[in-house]
Amino acid sequence: MATLVTFHAHPDDECILTGGLMRKAFEEGHRVVLVVATRGEAGEIPDFLAPGEELWQRRVQETHAAADLLGVARVEFLGYLDSGMMGDELNSRPGSFWTADVEEAAGKLAALLAEEDAAALTTYDSFGQYGHPDHIQVHRVGARAAEIAGTPVYQARVKESEFREAFRRAGLEEPPVQEDAVPDSEITSGVDVSKYLDVKRAAMRAHASQIPEQSFFLSLDDETFALPFGTEWFIHHGAGPATPLDL
Repeated sequence: MATLVTFHAHPDDECILTGGLMRKAFEEGHRVVLVVATRGEAGEIPDFLAPGEELWQRRVQETHAAADLLGVARVEFLGYLDSGMMGDELNSRPGSFWTADVEEAAGKLAALLAEEDAAALTTYDSFGQYGHPDHIQVHRVGARAAEIAGTPVYQARVKESEFREAFRRAGLEEPPVQEDAVPDSEITSGVDVSKYLDVKRAAMRAHASQIPEQSFFLSLDDETFALPFGTEWFIHHGAGPATPLDL
């Protein structure tokens, strides 16, 4: 049995980018650990929160529910605040993940990697897929933590070409091109998770405050959903084989 640690910025990111890999690792007898930098305080506030309930409380509950579906043995939150989208005033508030000292945050994650004797760590690419400050910080902190702990790191991302094709098939307007995005050509590793798409979507549904039924993720038909999410893609850095992501 090996241990896979997946590091994410906010609740719900885990099921979108690595949900299939997490369930696959669990099914194959490995230990799965989920680390989330923030509690998603800056997310969309739904109209179904209970009186006095804070959004972060609901999102923590949703994370644990999704984690149970994905076979996660341990969930840890690093305790930073959601920084909001790039350019938001929340970027600079005290305690935001974007303003966190990389060395300090990496030290926290590296200690967990060492404690778990992690065989692999997943993070994000250098642009955080779409430029979100917390996603970029996951890349920076994860890379440094992996360096400290000596853990192979895989940068999780959606393949842009497949993502855009799914939008076209669904008759939706494609998102704008991100000039600083990391190109698909840098992808080194792909994991076939088509066997686990039902549980991956179930984990998305567990995050009902942020992924409603009418969302892009849940409104796609099964065939279209499988196009961008049936294989989970990674950019491999560090020691060991580039493909596939073996534990």
